[in-house]
Amino acid sequence: MPIFVAVVGILLLLLFVIRFKLHAFVALLLVSLLVGIAAGMPLATVLDSIKKGMGETLGFVAVVVGLGAMLGQMLEASGGVERLAQELLKKFGESKAQWALALTGFIVSIPIFFDVGFIIIVPLVHGLARKTGRSLLFYGIPLVAGLAVTHAFVPPTPGPIAVAELLHADLGWVILFGIIAGIPATIVAGPLFARHIAKQIHATVPDYFQTENKVFEKDLPGFSTVVGIIFIPLALIILNTVSGAWLEAGPLRSFLGFIGHPFVALIIAVLLAFWLLGTQRGFSREEVQKIATKALEPAGIIILVTGAGGVFKQVLIDSGVGKILGEMMAASSLPPILLAFIAAAIIRIAQGSATVAMITAAGIIAPVVTKLEMQGPVLGLMVIAIAAGASIMSHVNDSGFWLIKQYFGLSEKDTLRSWTVSVTLIAVVGFVVVFVLALFID
Repeated sequence: MPIFVAVVGILLLLLFVIRFKLHAFVALLLVSLLVGIAAGMPLATVLDSIKKGMGETLGFVAVVVGLGAMLGQMLEASGGVERLAQELLKKFGESKAQWALALTGFIVSIPIFFDVGFIIIVPLVHGLARKTGRSLLFYGIPLVAGLAVTHAFVPPTPGPIAVAELLHADLGWVILFGIIAGIPATIVAGPLFARHIAKQIHATVPDYFQTENKVFEKDLPGFSTVVGIIFIPLALIILNTVSGAWLEAGPLRSFLGFIGHPFVALIIAVLLAFWLLGTQRGFSREEVQKIATKALEPAGIIILVTGAGGVFKQVLIDSGVGKILGEMMAASSLPPILLAFIAAAIIRIAQGSATVAMITAAGIIAPVVTKLEMQGPVLGLMVIAIAAGASIMSHVNDSGFWLIKQYFGLSEKDTLRSWTVSVTLIAVVGFVVVFVLALFID
C-alpha cells in the first residue's frame, strides 16, 4: 500500500503539471498533502511535515539561490557576459570559435540562468554564421551545450543546489564532480556533435533577427575581473571541501571552513561584483540596488518550487513511505546511482522541466541515501547523476526547446534532431563519467 501511494502521488504530480498546467509549486504541495493523508498520517502531522520540509530546505537554498541570482544579474547588467564571450572568441580565433563558444557557455551558466545567458550571447552566434556562411548549428550547439551543462551540473544554479540540499551533499564535491563530468559532456554534445549536425541541417539566421542582433563594441569590464568574480566562490567552496579531507582540526581549518561555506563565498563574490562591476564602473548605489532586487524576481519562483520539493520529500519520510521505498530500491540489483539517473530521466521526459525533475527525483532518492548511509563524495556523484537524468531529451513540453527553435529558426523536427540530441548526449556522457567515478569512490 505505501508503494502504491507513492506511485500514485508521482503520477498525480505529473498529471497536475502536464495535463492541468498547475504550477509546480502548488502541484508539489497538493500532492504532498494527498500522499500524507492517503498514507494514514494524522492531519496535524501532515501540516507539521509541510512546515518542517519547507523550513529545512529553504534555510540553505533561499540564501544560496538568492545570492547566486544577484551575482548573475550584476554580470549581465554590467556587460560582463559580453566581455567574456568577445574576449574568448578573440583569443581562440574564428577557426576555433566553436570551442570559444562552448567555453563561454560553460563559464557563463555557472552564475546565470540558461535562457538569460543564451539570449545575451546568441547575437555572436548569428554574427559568426552570417560572416562564414556556415549553419547556425555549427556555432550554436557548442554554446547551448556549454550553457546546459553547467546550468544542470554546477552550483550555484538552482537545480544542483536543491538536489545537494535534499540529499545533504557537500557542495564542494558537487562542484568538483560537476566540472569533471561536465567537461567531456560539453565536448561531445557541443563542438563534436555540432560538426556532424551542421552538415545535416543548414540553419540560417531567422528573418526576424536580421536587423536586431548586431553586436556593438562598448566599454565593458575587464576579462580577468569577470572571470575572477565567477571563480572566486567556486574556488573557496572547493578549498573548504579539500581542506576538510586533508587538514586536522585547528584555526586554519576553521577559517577555510568559514570562508569556504557557500553563504560566505557567495557573499564575497556578490560584494565584489557590486563594487567592481557596479560602483567602480559608474553605477549609482540606487542602480546597484535595483539590479539586485530585479534578480530576486525569477529566483523567488525557483526558491518556492525547491521548498515544495523539500515538503514532498519530508512527507514521504514522515509517512513511512520513504522508508519502504528506500528499502525496496536499496534491495534492487541496480546500483543506486543508476536508479537516481533513471528516476530523474523519467520525470524530465514526462513533464519537461529539468529543475522539477531534479527536485522530485531527489525526494524519491533521499530515502535510499538514508537507508544506505551514503556520505561524502558519493553523495556528490548522486547529485550529478540526478542532474544528468534531468538533462535528457528536452522536447515539446520544455520551454528551452521552443527558445532554441525560435532563435535558430528551426522546424520542430530539426530542433529534435539537434537540440534534443545534444542534451541527451550531455545526459549520457555526464552519467557515464559519474558512474565510472563511483566504481572507484567509496
